[in-house]
Amino acid sequence: MDKVIVTAAVTGSRPTKAMNPAVPYTPEEIAQSAVDCCQAGASIAHIHVRDPETGKPAFRIELFQEVVQRIREQCDMLINLTTSGLHLSGPEIVERRLQPVTLHPDICSLDVGSVNFADAAFVNPPDWAGISAQRMRDYSVKPELEVFDVGHIYQALSLIEEDLIEPPPYLQLCMGVRWGMEATPENLLFMKSKLPSDAQWSVLGVGRAQREMVALGILLGGNVRVGFEDNIYLREGILAKNNAELVESAVQLIRALDREPATPDEARHILRIDR
Repeated sequence: MDKVIVTAAVTGSRPTKAMNPAVPYTPEEIAQSAVDCCQAGASIAHIHVRDPETGKPAFRIELFQEVVQRIREQCDMLINLTTSGLHLSGPEIVERRLQPVTLHPDICSLDVGSVNFADAAFVNPPDWAGISAQRMRDYSVKPELEVFDVGHIYQALSLIEEDLIEPPPYLQLCMGVRWGMEATPENLLFMKSKLPSDAQWSVLGVGRAQREMVALGILLGGNVRVGFEDNIYLREGILAKNNAELVESAVQLIRALDREPATPDEARHILRIDR
């Protein structure tokens, strides 16, 4: 039976406790939320960090380090650290963004192209992708290639052709981010059609699109991502009690569609991560 890798993106940088009191801020809260998601059926935790006092986005290596240590002390799930520079400014941004790679996570996100969000420009210059891919390869960290539109897939293909990505390439199809690719069945099929034949891929849906994209991802043979980074509701008008509840909902869909959630060891085998 085909296994589905479930990623839990437990905090991101946008949701706040004012939106949902269960959004984790501190390293302890973030790590515990990841561990709870592992117990619910997730095999990967996607990690951003927050200022523990204010909850604002932070990019401090000591916060990442504490989260990594806490997760690894409690479970064997794969750890995926963000390298997003959306909230960074000032000199040496590339090197600052790549600090999480030095912690030797299993995976790091790699945003290959720029995109306009509703309230900000997410800028990833052309040389960023190549530098990042090479750095991750040097540290034996699997890149998760984040694509918000079809042009980003073409840029990812260029990295693969340049032998900067160890097989199999792993792409995250980010659907429903304004103003990226709209989360529709037609668009997901189109994005999937552009992927290399040997690629592993996952899909996320933002907001109310999360459950629909999860269902379609399962049906199309892919992997899925859920969690507060993308959506804070269990269903319309009902806040999720925690990230694990969103994982449990995804696992129910996976089993209803005759597949099974991958364990951490199975996810490592699927992605060829040897740790």
